Amino acid sequence: MKIKLILLFLLSGFFAQAQTPKDKQAILDVLETQRKAWNKGDLVAFMDGYLKSDSLLFVGKSGPTYGWQKTLDNYKKNYSGSSGMGFLTFGIKKVDFLGKDVAFVLGSWHLKREKDEPQGYFTLLFKKLKGEWKVVVDHSS
Repeated sequence: MKIKLILLFLLSGFFAQAQTPKDKQAILDVLETQRKAWNKGDLVAFMDGYLKSDSLLFVGKSGPTYGWQKTLDNYKKNYSGSSGMGFLTFGIKKVDFLGKDVAFVLGSWHLKREKDEPQGYFTLLFKKLKGEWKVVVDHSS
């Protein structure tokens, strides 16, 4: 009985809604700020949307990467210069709040570059820390 109650308590937090409608807009604003920074060629400003911590987790085609600096270094290596970065657009499919300070985002990304147009999907886990929404997990394909 105690285990069932504990499990119900823990699961109920996963399906709580945001405290205010401003939370969803704040998350969308983070993503829009990132998109604009990318399109200006400013990877450091793009990375402002991520938690600046060694615990940041980025999962891409090469597997998991831990840490803000390592993630930035990988972006710099894989998307060098304006020709490598191209023009980024997002398509946000859903924003679900798993708790008052945790949100899940599903979206698509598309890069328009001179020689190609790579695209894919991403899932993000946002956490509200000190009043700011930050990406703590990014799985992009």
